[in-house]
Amino acid sequence: MDFGLVLQTDPPASRVVDLMKRAERNGFTYGWTFDSAVLWQEPFVIYSQILAQTDQLTVGPMVTNPGTRTWEVTASTFATLNDMYGNRTVCGIGRGDSAMRVAGRKPNTLARISEAMKVIRALGRGEETDLGGTPIRLPWVKPGAELPVWMAAYGPKALKMTGEEADGFILQLADLYLTEFMVKAVKDAAVAVGRDPDEVTICVAAPAYVTDDDSPEALAHAREQCRWFGGMVGNHVADLVSRYGEHSAQIPDELTDYIKAREGYDYAHHGRSGNPDTQFVPDEIVDRFCLIGPVEAHIEKLNALRALGVDQFAVYDMHDAQEATIDAYGSKVIPAVNA
Repeated sequence: MDFGLVLQTDPPASRVVDLMKRAERNGFTYGWTFDSAVLWQEPFVIYSQILAQTDQLTVGPMVTNPGTRTWEVTASTFATLNDMYGNRTVCGIGRGDSAMRVAGRKPNTLARISEAMKVIRALGRGEETDLGGTPIRLPWVKPGAELPVWMAAYGPKALKMTGEEADGFILQLADLYLTEFMVKAVKDAAVAVGRDPDEVTICVAAPAYVTDDDSPEALAHAREQCRWFGGMVGNHVADLVSRYGEHSAQIPDELTDYIKAREGYDYAHHGRSGNPDTQFVPDEIVDRFCLIGPVEAHIEKLNALRALGVDQFAVYDMHDAQEATIDAYGSKVIPAVNA
């Protein structure tokens, strides 16, 4: 199993770079960041520094979207980084929840994501593609260039499209039942269009918080540090409920039931521990969606995720134990899982 580290690009950028370097030293192979230009600093500038100061780390956004940058600019940015540092980038893409809404726009449609994925992937590989009726290519991209495009998804139509079109699937929660349900939906969709389902890389991303023991006090603290994640996921779930209704046969109740007490969301606290808009998230959801507890609990859940077809676990590391989590994974968790 591969391991990734997910960070927000809060200033100073040097700290983001340092944490990514620490992650690589501890056996992580992917470095991801949020991409929301109003809320955080520009990630692609920081990727250049991460790539320059690491040897093997693959970097990318979790996730960008087809609305905040034109597609040829996105592709050119990735292709430039790959030309400078080797094929060490991946394009995670989604609807643009925070990036679009804080700028007063609606998240992108699936049709727009589909079209953008094709254009960005082709241009990043140096291939000619059609952009709004105009054939274009990046003539300076060298042979052998690659740009995998991984799609973030929850809903049935998005899962289907991921299996049909994306190189990878990003699932932002670590609940075992929902992972099994959604991975199956993606792989079934791949098979239905004649793809090898193993060609779709499966990446589960969720907060991880390693405690010294499983005492009530330690677990309570870990839950408070990770409760923000249920609120972030709740934004996407609320969109699904508004589209499909409550208790839809297309959406598992295990995903939607917990947002009934959700009252609102302020993106100023997006993805941060202590987010006051996430108190509606119950402990059960934190335990299901995240990895918390002593090392042994992490190893057990990661082995269960791998058995469900997960190829990478990406650690959301936004809490008060960033370095400690990276080090615990490097010294104990990753060696045990990949023994």
